[in-house]
Amino acid sequence: MTLKLPRLAPHLATALLLSAATMTAAAAVEMPIRKAGLWEIKMVEASSKVPGMTMQQCTDESTDKAMTSTFSPMAKEVCSKKDVAKTAAGYVADAVCTVNGMEMTSHSEINGDFNSAYSVKVTSHHEGGPAGAPRDTVMTIEAKWLGPCKPDQKAGDMVMPGGFKMNINDLQKLKAMMPKK
Repeated sequence: MTLKLPRLAPHLATALLLSAATMTAAAAVEMPIRKAGLWEIKMVEASSKVPGMTMQQCTDESTDKAMTSTFSPMAKEVCSKKDVAKTAAGYVADAVCTVNGMEMTSHSEINGDFNSAYSVKVTSHHEGGPAGAPRDTVMTIEAKWLGPCKPDQKAGDMVMPGGFKMNINDLQKLKAMMPKK
């Protein structure tokens, strides 16, 4: 079964919003850069009937650093709060972001070494937006390093479920095409 982009859009948007908030907040704390190569990223929402989503991302040092600067302007526009702190086990990040009328308050616990594996547990509360009623979610993101990127991949390439491919570096181009308020 091939998944179409519209079915993935809410999950991708949530993942990218969480990444934006976490990576932007992390910039002040100097979170480690992930090891260059191919990462497998699994996202599972605890209470969802929708199966988890697994994707792969090819990255390098400049792409990971660029994520903080690329997403930073987007997060500044949509997030009213972005706090991160170093803990004995890793990092914690708290954010309040609003996209398309939906406000999301999240608390993320980030653990791992960023060379072979890391995990993120995101507890969030959503209000408003097209979904309507408020809801609480717990999403777990597990990432592991698979090795070097494949020969046909470049840094920023992501392979989504169903084989849909995109490059994270193209998001800045998409943002530029969005209507200004």
